[in-house]
Amino acid sequence: MASMATFIVRSPSTPHPIPNTFKPQLPSRLRLVSPLRLPSAATAGAVQGRNPTPRRPGVSCSLIEPDGGRLVDLVAPEGRAREALRREAAGCPQIKLSRIDLEWVHVLSEGWASPLGGFMREAEFLQTLHFNCLRLGDGSVVNMSVPIVLAIDDAQKRAIGDLRRVALVDAQDKPVAILSNIEIYKHNKEERIARTWGTTAPGLPYVEEAITKAGNWLIGGDLEVIERIKYNDGLDQYRLSPVELREEFSRRNADAVFAFQLRNPVHNGHALLMTDTRRRLLEMGYKNPVLLLHPLGGFTKADDVPLYWRMKQHEKVLEDGVLNPETTVVAIFPSPMHYAGPTEVQWHAKSRINAGANFYIVGRDPAGMSHPIEKRDLYDADHGKKVLSMAPGLERLNILPFKVAAYDTKQKKMAFFDPSRPQDFLFISGTKMRTLAKNRENPPDGFMCPGGWKVLVEYYDSKETQEGNKFREAVPA
Repeated sequence: MASMATFIVRSPSTPHPIPNTFKPQLPSRLRLVSPLRLPSAATAGAVQGRNPTPRRPGVSCSLIEPDGGRLVDLVAPEGRAREALRREAAGCPQIKLSRIDLEWVHVLSEGWASPLGGFMREAEFLQTLHFNCLRLGDGSVVNMSVPIVLAIDDAQKRAIGDLRRVALVDAQDKPVAILSNIEIYKHNKEERIARTWGTTAPGLPYVEEAITKAGNWLIGGDLEVIERIKYNDGLDQYRLSPVELREEFSRRNADAVFAFQLRNPVHNGHALLMTDTRRRLLEMGYKNPVLLLHPLGGFTKADDVPLYWRMKQHEKVLEDGVLNPETTVVAIFPSPMHYAGPTEVQWHAKSRINAGANFYIVGRDPAGMSHPIEKRDLYDADHGKKVLSMAPGLERLNILPFKVAAYDTKQKKMAFFDPSRPQDFLFISGTKMRTLAKNRENPPDGFMCPGGWKVLVEYYDSKETQEGNKFREAVPA
């Protein structure tokens, strides 16, 4: 789907026309904005909230401020504080974290969800479900579109009783964090699912993995993480925190950061969009715009290419010169994937603000998937970009407009779709790409760099071997 990416642009100065029949009552600090205006150099500076004057050659902009004004850091400092927390955790009632729970601890601990300081209490949960945003103590609003919650069952609730602190442990019972000043409230699964996905149809991957069998209670509170979350899978060097990313952007003297999220291998259509984004930013007056290539690293559905292979493929894209390593930062975004369409894409955008990005690339049907029962897409392909153009709390974010990218059979490369000669363009979907790789067939020349395609074929070869081995295993009598 990303190969058919379209783009929007946010202008903070132009009100978005709203039909008389629908005029949402938003706080005065929020405003709906036009999705169709390219920001001028002056506007781009104003959006960052740092420099409302027109940009001039040689003038650098500081990075966009994180939500709430500062990044949350929930990891205990090394030394006595960390050891004291570890000892305390050993004596507290324990809640065992699932794989997805641990990924959310990771997200919270590094400030991706700033200013959130722990798993949501009921007030935060309800604001997220019903408003897709949180109101802070000073009256300002930050975007928050997906619930970040921790479920417990009846037995765990009874064991906790009136205690105010509990320990969170991993699958090996190793203490990970302490949750304090806790609040336990009802887990209304149907309401949560309906409001997050817009449907309660069976077969939603995240729902089946993390919600259906989860406990009937949610526990929220302040999170204190004992040490930084590591996975020891050979990819931890790519898991840069928002603080580390901001330091890297500053080291590279970036005066604009544009983020591209994906959960699929990078083909030359993606690369075209990213390189053309940089060109447009240079035309706007920026001197050194830097790309944040930011693949999703948490839970994904079973038919998505696993993270290890995607990262291996991304490395080849840079090695083959499809993207410039000098102006590209590749890092892993630790969030689990909901496949919640327009609701989830707000989370993807908001978290990149905290990482320092002031431009965000949004494609066709972002965070979407096929309907789990019916033969259609679950979401309207254009709703994601339209929602981002109006979402409360995302006013500071700019997204550049682009035409659809497809394979040009005349030029033998990925190019922007030309409606005057539609017969010359081939749309290669993610499903088609995976089918070619599974069958060891080559895509059209110019669709993906050879090194990257080889990695994709290797993945499906290894998958076939593993499945074949499982099939050949002896069946016990």
